[in-house]
Amino acid sequence: MAVAEALAATHPVEIVSVDSALVYRGLDIGTAKPDAADRARVPHHLIDIIEPSQSYSAARFVADANRLIGEIAERGHLPLLVGGTMLYFRALFEGLDAMPAADRAVRAALAAQAARDGDHALYEELQRVDPVSAARLPPGDRQRIQRALEVWRVSGRPLSEYHSAKPARRPHAPLISLEPADRGWLHARIEARFRRMLADGLVREVRELRRRGDLSADLPSMRSVGYRQTWEALDAGALETLAERGIAATRQLAKRQLTWLRSMPERQIIACDAPDATARAVAAVRAAIDSQNGAA
Repeated sequence: MAVAEALAATHPVEIVSVDSALVYRGLDIGTAKPDAADRARVPHHLIDIIEPSQSYSAARFVADANRLIGEIAERGHLPLLVGGTMLYFRALFEGLDAMPAADRAVRAALAAQAARDGDHALYEELQRVDPVSAARLPPGDRQRIQRALEVWRVSGRPLSEYHSAKPARRPHAPLISLEPADRGWLHARIEARFRRMLADGLVREVRELRRRGDLSADLPSMRSVGYRQTWEALDAGALETLAERGIAATRQLAKRQLTWLRSMPERQIIACDAPDATARAVAAVRAAIDSQNGAA
C-alpha cells in the first residue's frame, strides 16, 4: 500500500488485488483487508466481490484481471497488480489448460479413502503421482490434495502439468518481488501480524462467520490461512494454542510463496526489510513507466 500511495502522488493508480482471500466479503481482520480510507485514497479491485459460501478460481481471476487491466488503461490510469496468490500470477502470465470437470464418483471415493486410511495416505499417493503439486501443498490441505488426486484419476495427468503446460506470455510491465534478505525479520513480522489480528478480533470474526449457518470448514474461504486455524481451534476448544498454530501456518505460506517466486527468474527483487524498500519499488515502477512512454 505504501508503494501505491507513493506512486499515486505522480500517477493515477488503481490496484488489482491478486489475493485469493480478499475476494470474500466478511473476511476482513484475518486478511488485513484495506479499509475504506485506503480504498478512498487509491481505488482497489477484486475485493469483496463474492460471499464466503462461494468459490473463486484462477481461471475467473484471469478473466477478471484482464478485463480490469483494459478498463483501467482506457481511463488513462496505471493498473498495479498487488498480492501474494502466486497461482493467480502464474495463470495470468502463462495461462492454464482447461481443467477436468469435477467427478462426483471419484471425489466420493477419495473422501471414503481419507476416512478409512487418513489424510496422510492421500498425501503419500500425491507424492508418488504428482510430486510437484505435493511439494507446494501442505500435508494437511485436504481439499487441494483431493482435488489434485481427482485430476490425476480423471485425466491421467498430474495437476502440475495444467499449471505449466502453456508457453509463457510474460507481461511487459516489471514484476517486482519484495523478498526479505533476513528470514528472521520475516518471521518476526509474521508473528507480530498474526498477534495483531488476534488482538483486533479474529476469533470474534470467525465466530460471526460460523453463526451464518451456510459455511463449513471445507470451503475455500474458510481454508484460508488464519481462518482455518481459528475454525479448528474453536471446534477443539483450543484457543490457547491458536497463536502458535496460526503463526506456523503463515510461515509455511510465506515459504511456499518464496518457492513460487524463485520460479520467476525475470522478477526484480527488492529487499523488503531494507529501509529504502518503498523508495526502490517506486523507482522501479516509475522507470518502467518512463521506458514505455519513451518507446510509445
